[in-house]
Amino acid sequence: MIYPAGFYRVKARQLKELPGTLDRLFGGHIPDTAENLMRLPGVGRKTANLVAAHAFNRAEICVDVHVQRISNRLGLVRTKTPRETEEALKRIVPKRYWRELNHLLVAFGQTVCRPRHPKCGDCPMKTYCRFANKSFG
Repeated sequence: MIYPAGFYRVKARQLKELPGTLDRLFGGHIPDTAENLMRLPGVGRKTANLVAAHAFNRAEICVDVHVQRISNRLGLVRTKTPRETEEALKRIVPKRYWRELNHLLVAFGQTVCRPRHPKCGDCPMKTYCRFANKSFG
């Protein structure tokens, strides 16, 4: 089942370790904070923030490649790493929007602000966008 996701051998090993880790560290319960979720095998910052935000209704910003790229292109941040982007966005985005930011920017990144060949001419943000204004004048 996990073969299509890539790195399936590593992920399979981590999944096998998961019940024991949950028992040992959290009494068999899934932790509800990003900090504790990252203590689980195979759970990084992006996944931990996503699970904490959507499974436990916590205010977290999940930064993936789309959020990283678009936040920098728009000029919201000037960062090099997802962690820097998360921290910078938390300083400028009101907390009530944190949970949905990833979903909105991923959808925007798949349709308009694509990695290659962004549709700057069709973008509703082009007036404010650092990348579009650099590209077009």
